[in-house]
Amino acid sequence: MKNINKIIDHTNIRRDATIKDIKKTCQEAKTFGFRGVCINPQWVKLVNKELEGTKIKVIVLIDPPIGDSAHKKRVKICQKAKRDGADELDVVISVPDVKHERWEKNLNDLKKICQILPTKVIIGSGYLTDDEIRRASELTQRAGAFCVKTATEKDPLEHIELKEKARHLRIMKEAAPRLKIKASGKIKTLSDVLMMIKTGAEIIGTSFGVEILKEFRKKK
Repeated sequence: MKNINKIIDHTNIRRDATIKDIKKTCQEAKTFGFRGVCINPQWVKLVNKELEGTKIKVIVLIDPPIGDSAHKKRVKICQKAKRDGADELDVVISVPDVKHERWEKNLNDLKKICQILPTKVIIGSGYLTDDEIRRASELTQRAGAFCVKTATEKDPLEHIELKEKARHLRIMKEAAPRLKIKASGKIKTLSDVLMMIKTGAEIIGTSFGVEILKEFRKKK
């Protein structure tokens, strides 16, 4: 793959990140030409300013780790992110509502959010059964998102082999064939990325983008 940098959302969602840290993440994204920079909502204005004049997307993580905030609060956070300059939302589905089979509630929540900005829906696959992964992916497609994503911080799958994550990707792709697939969580090396791409991932979320790109360039 020639342009592996163009599928990486360079990620810094650390709770203890400083202004200096976020600026460094943005500079790395510009140096390596990543697809986007994914950050927490409080950094959207800063990242928008740092990436001004580039085609790098400002991506904001919404409601981690399990999407359990009230609908009105979620919408309010997304609307503010748009005003602050976000290009995309990475929003966590309500995992509790998935587990309790409140599908219509989840659908209505996500439909409203998907109208605000282009949206990737994080289904938290490590929390879910295979059938729940399938149904959450189908629901994401119905809601109007352009992408379904495996996980974010504190996902149980973080400590499981990537082969299990790859298996989840195949379920997601089969259930939502019209959507892009984003893989994230403990993707640290070039071989990790290539495994995810082989399984169907079209976007990679990682905080190890610089290391991956350096490894990629050495092998070219």
